[in-house]
Amino acid sequence: MPILSLQDVSKSFGALKVTDGVSFDLEAGQALGIIGPNGAGKSTLFNLITGNIAPSAGRVFLDGRDVTRAPPMERVRAGVGRSFQIPQPFGNLSVYENLLVAARFGGAVSGAEAPGFCMDILTRTGLAAVAEKPSGALSLLQRKRLELARAMATRPRVILLDEIAGGLTDAECSQLVITIKAIHAEGTAIIWIEHVLHALTSVVERLMVLNFGRMLMIGAPDEVMASAEVREIYLGIEA
Repeated sequence: MPILSLQDVSKSFGALKVTDGVSFDLEAGQALGIIGPNGAGKSTLFNLITGNIAPSAGRVFLDGRDVTRAPPMERVRAGVGRSFQIPQPFGNLSVYENLLVAARFGGAVSGAEAPGFCMDILTRTGLAAVAEKPSGALSLLQRKRLELARAMATRPRVILLDEIAGGLTDAECSQLVITIKAIHAEGTAIIWIEHVLHALTSVVERLMVLNFGRMLMIGAPDEVMASAEVREIYLGIEA
């Protein structure tokens, strides 16, 4: 049974249809990449999965359970974690305190368990050395790592990554990819929206292309990127 399943999901804002009949399954432990031009509906799709917005049509399933109308916190507790494109940590709190909030409220981690749980995640995400540092003073790479750590603190079975490599240098991106690969290797499923293709394709087993809210193609990364239609729409290369 897929850990996540979307069945003919659509979302309209008035006359504008931003998600149009999207269907796919995500198996436990699988990594799926999502690409598409700006305005293709990628972040809207994440909002439909997390419950931040409700679909106009279609259904969303987690572990076979219909969560189409379930609120975001219920989906978090069911195992959906998310990072955001623009990191927005609690700037006056330390890195550790930011993680503690996510662990206690999102992951339902008990008070006695929380310190060791949080420090383990900070170690795995390369943030242990800055655990007591105010999050507002972090570098961009560190803020991206904190976004990933906060998502992990909710004990997810699937993590949604929204352009987590955006704005990083090649060296920083390579460091972050190593961390993401390690998390995926532990069995966590991943859905990753990204414009940095070399980072994305080094992690994911499947690649989906969205265009004007519709799923254009889904398959192995090499197969998808070899498509003339995908190259024309996404890369601007005439087929």
